[in-house]
Amino acid sequence: MKKILILDRDGVINQDSDAFVKSAAEWIPLPGSIEAIAKLYKAGWILAVATNQSGLARGKFSPLDLDNQHTKMLNLIHQAGGDLHHIAWCPHGPDDGCNCRKPKAGLLDQISQALDLDLTGGFMVGDALRDLQAGQAKGCQAVLVRTGKGMKTLATDEGLEGVMIVDNLAELADYLLAI
Repeated sequence: MKKILILDRDGVINQDSDAFVKSAAEWIPLPGSIEAIAKLYKAGWILAVATNQSGLARGKFSPLDLDNQHTKMLNLIHQAGGDLHHIAWCPHGPDDGCNCRKPKAGLLDQISQALDLDLTGGFMVGDALRDLQAGQAKGCQAVLVRTGKGMKTLATDEGLEGVMIVDNLAELADYLLAI
């Protein structure tokens, strides 16, 4: 097991919104998620975020708005004693044909290159099948959280073979720190 954890953002770390998370004010952490990241960081885990942000392509928010969201997230993580090693985000829409929008693995390739790491044997955490597929394409253990779109993903029961299922990021952190 490699101590590498790649996290989807919306629905895993913070509340998701069908209307998009458009500002720092709308970026609201899920209970226990910030503390979970900090605990894993303190235990020597390499932590990165891989997030589709098609709201940029759709004109729902600006790159500055996204930067402000990430600044808020990082400030909260730093206050809890943790950090993230990298944040990778896809600014494209679903029909743009890019290589970085999950379920394609381009964001994970960016993380791998930025951190000079082979992600094989790490973990990819998400609330949607596309998150899990991106991680599996790079040899990661896929982990589905029941937060965000997780219950909807679980209800389809498609593509979940070999996927670890947890209630939330806090439960996963407790599990990983105990093994």
